[in-house]
Amino acid sequence: MSTGLGIVLPALLAGLLVTATHVPLGMQVLRRGIVFIDLAVAQIAGLGVIVADQLGYEPQGPAVQVAALGAALAGALVLNWTDKRWPDVQEGIIGVTFVLAANVAILLMAADPHGAEHLKDLLVGQILWADTGRLAVVAVLYAVILALWFGVGERVGRISERWHARFYILFACAVTASVQLVGVYLVFATLIVPALATRRFNRWRLASGYVLSSLAYAAGLGISLLTDLPPGPLVVCCMTALGLVVLLLSSPRPARI
Repeated sequence: MSTGLGIVLPALLAGLLVTATHVPLGMQVLRRGIVFIDLAVAQIAGLGVIVADQLGYEPQGPAVQVAALGAALAGALVLNWTDKRWPDVQEGIIGVTFVLAANVAILLMAADPHGAEHLKDLLVGQILWADTGRLAVVAVLYAVILALWFGVGERVGRISERWHARFYILFACAVTASVQLVGVYLVFATLIVPALATRRFNRWRLASGYVLSSLAYAAGLGISLLTDLPPGPLVVCCMTALGLVVLLLSSPRPARI
């Protein structure tokens, strides 16, 4: 049991770090009506990882991180441009971008005998592989993102469109780190489920989103420890179940006739 806890605790810390940045970003994504941007940017970041891997760079090495971040930033800036040029169809453009990046990744991995496993790791994630050294680096990055978001972004974002591009850049940086920690599916769930579940909250919305996501990571990892089932899908299921309960409890009851 102690060995299991030694693996699960760093994984829980990884989940809490992802929660710290993705809950507020997810609320902004939901407000902007660009729900699938996280899937698109995460998939593009993953494509950068695959390209670096195909070129023979060491997994988790600096070249892979640069490739992932460069791809995510490029994708985010392109989506920022399309949002200004064709705002009425931005959600459709984001969906096409995701599908394109996913299929290019499949084509690149087609000749790799371990390609299916690599794609699975990208989507489902390997949260149990989190190590303290890597988490420390991610924590510093997330601290910078949160400082910029809460210190500048929220204030400037209300009064100026200049923050528009910066939102995409911060989003790309956050997603690049998190997709390699927890996978595309958990990135999407952490961004959207707490934001959607608490959308009717007038007070304590951010705090409630943080609690929901943290409980989901703790529950999913705990069940994984007891059952040996993969933690990523368990956390997604726990988060969705908790989100549904919160959404139902916070929704107004229909008036009786």
